[in-house]
Amino acid sequence: MSEFSKLNKSLSWHALSTEECLTNLQSDLSGLSQDEAKKRQTELGRNELIVEKGESPFILLLNQFKSLLIIILIVAAVISFYMNDVFEAYSIITIVILAGVLGFIQEFQAGKAIEALRKMASPHAHVLRDSKEMLIEAADLVPGDVMLIKMGDKIPADGRLIESVNLRIEEAALTGESTASEKNSLPIPDSNAPLGDRKNMVYMGTTVSYGRGKVLVSNIGMQTEFGKIAGMLQSGENRRTPLQENLDGLGKRLGIFSIALATIMSLIGIAHDERVAKMFTWGVALAVAIIPEALPAVVTISLALGVRRMVKRKALIRKLPAVETLGATDIICSDKTGTLTQDEMTIREIYCGTTLFHVSGAGYTPQGSILVNGLEVKIAESPDLQTLLTAGTVCSDTLLQNTNGVWDIIGDPTEGAIVVAAQKAGLQADDLKQKLPRVQEIPFSSERKRMTTIHRSSGKIISFSKGAAEIILDSCKTCLVNGQTVPLTSEIKSEIMHQSFEMSENALRVLAIAQKSVDEETTEFDNYESEMTFLGIVGMIDPPRPEVKIAIEKCFSAGIKPIMITGDHKITAMAVAKELGILRRGKALSGQELELLNDDEFEYLVDATEVYARISPEHKMKIVDTLMRKGHIVAMTGDGVNDAPSLKRADIGVAMGITGTDVSKEAADMILTDDNFTSIVNAVEEGRSIFDNIRKYLLFLLSGNMGTVFALIFTLMTKLPIPLSAVQILFINFIMDGLMAIALGMEPSDPRIMQKKPRRVQEGILNQYTLIYIGFIGILIAIICSGVYVWAIESKLYRDDAQTIFFLTLIFARLFNGFNCRSLDRSILEMNFFSNWPLLISGILSLAMSLFIVQVPILKKAFAISDIDAFEWFALIVASSFVLFVVELWKRFFKGWEN
Repeated sequence: MSEFSKLNKSLSWHALSTEECLTNLQSDLSGLSQDEAKKRQTELGRNELIVEKGESPFILLLNQFKSLLIIILIVAAVISFYMNDVFEAYSIITIVILAGVLGFIQEFQAGKAIEALRKMASPHAHVLRDSKEMLIEAADLVPGDVMLIKMGDKIPADGRLIESVNLRIEEAALTGESTASEKNSLPIPDSNAPLGDRKNMVYMGTTVSYGRGKVLVSNIGMQTEFGKIAGMLQSGENRRTPLQENLDGLGKRLGIFSIALATIMSLIGIAHDERVAKMFTWGVALAVAIIPEALPAVVTISLALGVRRMVKRKALIRKLPAVETLGATDIICSDKTGTLTQDEMTIREIYCGTTLFHVSGAGYTPQGSILVNGLEVKIAESPDLQTLLTAGTVCSDTLLQNTNGVWDIIGDPTEGAIVVAAQKAGLQADDLKQKLPRVQEIPFSSERKRMTTIHRSSGKIISFSKGAAEIILDSCKTCLVNGQTVPLTSEIKSEIMHQSFEMSENALRVLAIAQKSVDEETTEFDNYESEMTFLGIVGMIDPPRPEVKIAIEKCFSAGIKPIMITGDHKITAMAVAKELGILRRGKALSGQELELLNDDEFEYLVDATEVYARISPEHKMKIVDTLMRKGHIVAMTGDGVNDAPSLKRADIGVAMGITGTDVSKEAADMILTDDNFTSIVNAVEEGRSIFDNIRKYLLFLLSGNMGTVFALIFTLMTKLPIPLSAVQILFINFIMDGLMAIALGMEPSDPRIMQKKPRRVQEGILNQYTLIYIGFIGILIAIICSGVYVWAIESKLYRDDAQTIFFLTLIFARLFNGFNCRSLDRSILEMNFFSNWPLLISGILSLAMSLFIVQVPILKKAFAISDIDAFEWFALIVASSFVLFVVELWKRFFKGWEN
């Protein structure tokens, strides 16, 4: 490893002075020489993000056909061709191809996150080389370069500020901060300060929103914070979803079971003097019938329908299997700004004169009132309030606008909150600015922590200043009380600071406002900002979304724990979390507190922690990994580049569609088109419904197949004639495994589904209750069909007649069972009979096709069907309907056991 690479890994640049940084990087304020820069580039490489070479598209496509279930289906298709069942064979092959192509598209799309990250890097950089300013390719930057940045520039590398003039940088994509970060060149003593608190550092991929600066490049390429994220994205595993794991395991077990059972039953038939060729064909048909070849189709259709419903509920799915995983989610880790909150700063409290005002309404919509003790106050009744809101409005550059009924701002969110509050009080910004035209301004800077504007009014000059409470208060000599200017006594000052502290404790961002009248305009700016009159303070916050509180309650009733993870300060995060109901009895941890915990200590605390604040990308990965290691299914939200690794690592990565970066969207499984936490909860509901429908399909198919198998075992063991031919087995397989089963995958969601706890992933798609259910229904169908068959034989009917009755009884019993399987615990009398039209149509089609075989002579011969009389029809329908009645009793007796 090179000398500079070692430095980049070991030094905390933000904690060093400018001189120490220059010394360590062997540079100076005039920059490197061209020769030295080339030498360092040869040693360290180019300033680029390195992308590991992935698998070729062809290999990705082949990998989709490696699962055992797919291989068994391919073998089943070949056997179907051999048996001249061309329709069955083509159906299976179509299903296999569709499933493989779908999986290929998902995996091919998943590899684009790194490329999106590369696109965020700046292509050029202004540097000092040989004491001259020049424009170079960003890829040619090396540690020790002196880089010049200004408003609008995208930062091309990480670096330490050595000069700063009113510099503000938009770092939301990296740190999660919703407002631009104010920068300076002063060293920060805390070597472990979070990224968001490193005010003297700039980072690749962020953007200069105001001011200018001079930067000493410290890290390039994969050593930058962006590079570290790219590395985590490349090292992150593409975890298989619970459904994929369950279906692979189920397919393997069913494949082995079907082959073994078909072989054993064929040998028993041969032992009972059946022809070998006949029993081979019969055994192959039975094996094909047991395998749920429509399973990939049912899964794909169920997921696709779920995706369509989710789009209507503001959730866009990028990877289909993620829909099902959502249904198993028991933890949602959510960002605060914009997801849980509105991302619209709102004034909640105003203190001026000696009165504390409360402001109703939230966001940028200017609807609300100014209240004192719950009673509305008119602006004319409070000259102090009118003066404060007027001063705050004219001392702002932000515009409030209404576009197609939607209120928004152009400018700074903090100023926007003041303008909106003024309009709620009846003050229009345009009118105020016309009455008080601006003639000069002193811009905000991180050193001064204030902004001042100078206005002309009736021949006089008035300055208005807004900024940090302690700064504004120190510059004031008087204050406004009841419309009168009075001395700013220590008692009044103490009460103002007390009110400011109370607002801060409630997580409100506090801003103070003051004014001063002067006789004439001057160029001495200090004259405008000294001996001012204090007007008051305002407390603002990014308010929670009103619908989120309901969604949080829905989470808890569904057994899902919501966790807030934010880059904001701990006090603010805790206040919002308490208001939403996220922070109840648990803990809140900051990033620095998390750093002090070893893995065992954090694993002990993680289940009790409900809020994380000032969190870095590495912290998010640690939180996700620890929760998943403890067996949780974790959904993680994010919108920035810093979120991409944890979005990829989590079971479900959820990106923001409005504020999200391309990198976060590419790494995510799902994108919220409205950036709303409520949409995640809606998606979880859809995920549960989809899993429910896949489980219903398997219950219907396997219980019916087991009924067929148990009945055939009974006839073989009692040496009765085999009641079904190979072609009859394949016909029943087609109408049940195809039409009826796929229709069950379209069942509407159970309205009580979010009142149940998340399913335990470890138990698989078929839990103990469903296995008992399958066995019980299978035995019931077998008893009914075998009973009718024995009755037919005992009634001295011809063998073909008895086989026809068995064949039709089995079809009717399985049709009735299809309606049973619409719900495991709800009676069909409680459900809307017409809510699943595809099932009704499939049932009618299946019945029509069965009657068609019974009535058409050529088909009767092919399927070995004989005519039966009206009484035999009546007997088989009554017998098969027992499936419906017995299962209705089962549901009443065992209600709630499936949970």
